[in-house]
Amino acid sequence: MRPEAVGPRGTDTWLQLRRDPQFVLSLLALGLLAAIAVAPGLFGAGDPYDCALSRSLFRPSAGHWFGFDIQGCDYYTQTLLGTRNSLSIGILVVACAVPIGLALGSLVGYYQGVVDVVMSRATDIFFAVPLVLGGAVILAFVPGRGVEEVTLVLVLLGWPPLLRLVRSTVLVAKREPYVEAARALGATDLRILRRHILPNAIWPTVVYATVYVGVAITAEALLSFMGVGLQLPTVSWGLMLARVQHRILQAPHLLFPGAFLAVTVGAFVLLGEALRRAFNPEAR
Repeated sequence: MRPEAVGPRGTDTWLQLRRDPQFVLSLLALGLLAAIAVAPGLFGAGDPYDCALSRSLFRPSAGHWFGFDIQGCDYYTQTLLGTRNSLSIGILVVACAVPIGLALGSLVGYYQGVVDVVMSRATDIFFAVPLVLGGAVILAFVPGRGVEEVTLVLVLLGWPPLLRLVRSTVLVAKREPYVEAARALGATDLRILRRHILPNAIWPTVVYATVYVGVAITAEALLSFMGVGLQLPTVSWGLMLARVQHRILQAPHLLFPGAFLAVTVGAFVLLGEALRRAFNPEAR
C-alpha cells in the first residue's frame, strides 16, 4: 500500500463551495469583471479616447451612465477599459509570484540548512519594507512605466510572503508519517516533494493567491494614484482617480472607478475566505 498525502476531498469541497453564497456571489462578480476586461464592447463601451473639453465634468445621463471626466472623455468607457489593466496586473503578479514562492518555499522548507537561513533573512528584509512604499521607491527610477514595469516590480516584492507560507507548510508536512514511510521505501526527494508534500502546500497557496490578487490590484491603484505607477495614455482605476482627485467634491460621479476597485478587491477577498473554509473543515 503506497503512502499518500492527505488533502481535501475534491467532491466534498466542490459541494461545500456550491452551497456557499459568498463563493457564488464573489465568483459571479469576478466573472462579470473578467468579461468586461476581455470584451468591453459587449457592454456598450465606445471609444475611450473620444474626448471633448466642451463636455468636461458633465454629469451622468441616460446616454452616458458615468458622465464625463475633466478632459470630456466618456467615464463609463474609461472605467471599463481600466478594468482590463487593473485586473491584468493583479492576475499577472500572482501568476508570476506563486511559482517562485512555491518552488523556493518547497526547497528551503524541505532541505533547510544554510539555504533556509539565507532565504529567511532575505524575506525578513522584504517584510520590513511595505509593498506600496517599496514599489514607489523602485518605480520612481523607472521611465515609461507601463503594465509590464509595474507588474515586474510587484512580483519582485510579492513572492516573499508566498515563500514563507509554503515553507511553513512543508516543514509540517515533511514530519508526517506518510512522508517518513515514503522515504523508508526509497522514494527520491523529488518524488516525495511532488507526490506527498506539495499537495499539502497547494491549497493554502491557492487561498493566499486569491486574496493577493486583490492586494496587487490595490497596490497598483495606490502607486498610480501617487504618480509613480502607470502613466498616460494607459488607463487604470488608480490613474483615473489621481487625475480627478481635486474635483471629486464638485463632481461625485468621478468616484465610479473607486467603486469598481472596491467591488473587485472585496470579491477576491470573499472568494479567498470561501476557499479557506472549504479547504479547511476546522474553519467552517
